[in-house]
Amino acid sequence: MARSFLQVDVFASDRYRGNALAVVLDGTGLDVDAMQRFTDWTNLSEATFLLPSTRPGADYRVRIFCPGRELPFAGHPTLGSCHAWLESGGKPRADDIIVQECEVGLVRIRRDGDRLAFAAPPLVRSGAMPDATVESLVAGLGIRRDQVKAHAWCDNGPQWQALLLDSADTVLGLRPDPARLAGEFVGVVGSLRAGSETAFEVRAFFPGQSGLTEDPVTGSLNAALGQWLIPAGFAPTRYVASQGTVLGRAGRVHVERDAQGDTWIGGRSLTCIAGSVEL
Repeated sequence: MARSFLQVDVFASDRYRGNALAVVLDGTGLDVDAMQRFTDWTNLSEATFLLPSTRPGADYRVRIFCPGRELPFAGHPTLGSCHAWLESGGKPRADDIIVQECEVGLVRIRRDGDRLAFAAPPLVRSGAMPDATVESLVAGLGIRRDQVKAHAWCDNGPQWQALLLDSADTVLGLRPDPARLAGEFVGVVGSLRAGSETAFEVRAFFPGQSGLTEDPVTGSLNAALGQWLIPAGFAPTRYVASQGTVLGRAGRVHVERDAQGDTWIGGRSLTCIAGSVEL
């Protein structure tokens, strides 16, 4: 069966500088094996499948897959799927908020100029990590313990372990050891110099099919970092993070904590490929 398909660049400053996402616009009738097989074949970090909503208040439902497994939530697939749904004619129930249903629950998405932004779901686990965990991550990243300014669990589905390092230069210079970090979800962040275009440089490492993988631009990690860094006083209530520099990308993630305490994660999504796929 031919199904409409878009490939979208998310958190992109320009096309092909963000994080690619495959979106199948009609996933009805597909079983998990078919969705997983297609996702693995794309060789992308994620693929999504749009479906009719099953929960009251939702505009549509999305299932999110990465190589080898389904995810309850992920950031760049949330924004890219919403962009694809709107571009393909989706009409939200409300003018200002789109409500996406995924395995983690209902996620609110708002229009913000030429960007979309999602309200970050609550952290599953937060707070400082044990010393033994930090020491293991430090060894795996090849840095000194005194280069870590702060650390926290940043688990919002993906079980991110986050380290605030002493500078963006340290973040950019990391050469992680895949064997030492096998099976871990590691996020690192460091401040850029005053006057820079962005406030922080972010990198994300997680298990992949062939070992440790680095993600070009990561919505879930940036969401969890905002939920940690802003209340802790390490970041202002509104900032822009860059990610993907080492990989030749120029991801831009807009982070804002509103007066109600919600953290919004936004960025541009640009369609790069439109057509159909046989599934």
